[in-house]
Amino acid sequence: MSHENSSIKSILFALSANLGIAITKTVAAVITGSGAMLAESIHSFADCGNQGLLFLGLKASKKEPTPEHPLGYGKAIFFWSFIVALILFSMGGLFSIYEGIHKLSSHEGLSSPFIAVAVLSVSILLEGASLWGCITQINKIRHNESLWKWFVNSRQSELVVVMGEDIAALLGLMFALAAVVLSMITGNPIFDAVGSIGIGVLLVIISGFLAVKIKGLLIGQSVDAEVRADIKEFLESLPEITEVLNLITLQLGSRIMVAVKVKMEAAESIDELIANINRCELELRRHNPAIQWSFFEPDVTD
Repeated sequence: MSHENSSIKSILFALSANLGIAITKTVAAVITGSGAMLAESIHSFADCGNQGLLFLGLKASKKEPTPEHPLGYGKAIFFWSFIVALILFSMGGLFSIYEGIHKLSSHEGLSSPFIAVAVLSVSILLEGASLWGCITQINKIRHNESLWKWFVNSRQSELVVVMGEDIAALLGLMFALAAVVLSMITGNPIFDAVGSIGIGVLLVIISGFLAVKIKGLLIGQSVDAEVRADIKEFLESLPEITEVLNLITLQLGSRIMVAVKVKMEAAESIDELIANINRCELELRRHNPAIQWSFFEPDVTD
């Protein structure tokens, strides 16, 4: 539940920041009459839509299992996170590259550069606040891992996407501000065009990394190594279990499936063996409430 709360809060931070940025750009577009700034405001409103898709994914992942989907809908959040990564690639990265190439060929000068600087500065503050909020929530659940290690190993696709999107947006805004300032100082609009292309390349790289990572979760990925080791250690500590012969885990959104083959302590009857297995399953779920499905196979060899 704490993981879920962290995801919701991080998405809300990102949504608030993107909405604030979109409104700021819209006001600037109305004041200056700039078509480019209006396009940027539409881009920011599209980013708000990304957060809406993540909320949709979280809601869909909570649907109860059905005969057609016996393990539930937990992986729905992975699908919608993947869609957001694709949108970041297409509407963010490719659009920015196209806009930069267009500026190179048209040699258009900057319109109202001081307003552009003001808008970008406010946007940087809002995006920085969103990233800070996201990292604050991540810090509550990443324990002793470094931020990079958590980013690589995390199974919470929605948090990974929000963090990646925030980092890309913040770096992109800083890059854009530098490009605008250089264009103002030199009077050469080529810096603005190069800045737009650079932002696009940055978004393409980050969205590509996100897509590859989430693809692994969509296909089917185990829980991270730390959680798996904890499950194995707990099972081995139970008095009913002599040895854990094999352990398979599967991350299904915020929920976990566990299939385990174990060597059980000798039982006097089948009924006692069944009772021991049921007790192990109950204790395992108490130890890790994220485990919704557990399948025990008693055996003497793997």
